[in-house]
Amino acid sequence: MNTRSFVLLLVVIAAATSCVSRQPNTLAENKAIVLRSEAELWSRGNLAVVDELYSPDFVCHFIVGPDWVGLEGIKREVSSHRASFPDWNEHVDDIIAEGDRVVIRFTSTGTHGGAFQGIAPTGKKVSIREVAIYRLADGKIVEQWGQPDIFGMQQQLRASESARR
Repeated sequence: MNTRSFVLLLVVIAAATSCVSRQPNTLAENKAIVLRSEAELWSRGNLAVVDELYSPDFVCHFIVGPDWVGLEGIKREVSSHRASFPDWNEHVDDIIAEGDRVVIRFTSTGTHGGAFQGIAPTGKKVSIREVAIYRLADGKIVEQWGQPDIFGMQQQLRASESARR
């Protein structure tokens, strides 16, 4: 066996046994990961997908409040949010991907069934616009920057709270 054949054989064996580093995800794969997170995690509350979709090193830089860190951080935030809005749903209006980034613009809706930011449950259905930027690596969401219309949500909830008085 000549050197070239031997090297080719090593490359084939390494690829077959996953010893060669994985190629970066395609833009379509990255979009699919983010869309799955929106549909299964946020809109259905399926925490089991966190381990599949998110890196253990995940960090969310949220516009308000502290960063969410790690798999337990994202699970805690989703659980808490869904306790406040049990029927929370996120509908992606736009999705754009380039390199390792995916950006979505989406509309979120939910019924205020539990306390949220010190506001007692109102039973009010709210709707807000949001933007999120995701960074992915090796098929997992590694980082997120979240920009929800928290002010708009608070206005909707406080209007309901005032009307009940």
